[in-house]
Amino acid sequence: MTDATRTLVMIPTYQERENVERILDRLHAAFPEAHALVVDDGSPDGTADLAEARARVDSRVHVVRRTEKNGLGAAYIAAMRWGIRHGYEVLVEMDADGSHPPETLPAMVAALDGPTRPGLVIGSRWVDGGSVVNWPRSREALSRAGNAYARIALGIGVQDATAGYRVYRADLLARIPLDDIVSHGYCFQVDMTLRVLDAGESIAEVPIEFREREYGESKMSRAIVVEAMLKVTQWGFARRVLGRSR
Repeated sequence: MTDATRTLVMIPTYQERENVERILDRLHAAFPEAHALVVDDGSPDGTADLAEARARVDSRVHVVRRTEKNGLGAAYIAAMRWGIRHGYEVLVEMDADGSHPPETLPAMVAALDGPTRPGLVIGSRWVDGGSVVNWPRSREALSRAGNAYARIALGIGVQDATAGYRVYRADLLARIPLDDIVSHGYCFQVDMTLRVLDAGESIAEVPIEFREREYGESKMSRAIVVEAMLKVTQWGFARRVLGRSR
């Protein structure tokens, strides 16, 4: 059985002053045993100060300050290394903006003990029971199309390979060469999906209700989408034509 008390929720932040306390409150209401690691990329709005104030009164909260904004992938890799070094068994990716529902996290962690013993559980928008709230149709269409393209190009069965709400077994991440990963944004999530599969582990998907942020600004950009499409095309060619894994 997975030890829920050894779960670390990794929350990367940049300019999330309005959200960081809210997400910590929701997380600990839904999953009191979980610890949280806020990885802040030098937010000028005082996000890290608020997180550190919480950490001083709550031993479940930890903070890593980084000096500059180096992208989502780099922040998660730093958090993964921290979590492995501190002996956590389960490492969770969760956005600070409230789009990933902490209320679903207990079910996602429990899914690690499912019949296939997956190495990764994805909080999925695009499996039966999953949904998005407050997205324009154009953004939903883009996400669905991007995931369909990834499935076809890469030859994988994951419905939401770009999803950022994820639960990993720490011992799996310890086997993955994190130093080799230079992907960002959606591309980072697809990259990690492939690395899990190439490590011989299965992936489970649990439906979630993804809700667009209410406070602050989205970090999504055209450059992130373009990077993901180019990388998926390159990886698909390497896998399908050249027979290479990640």
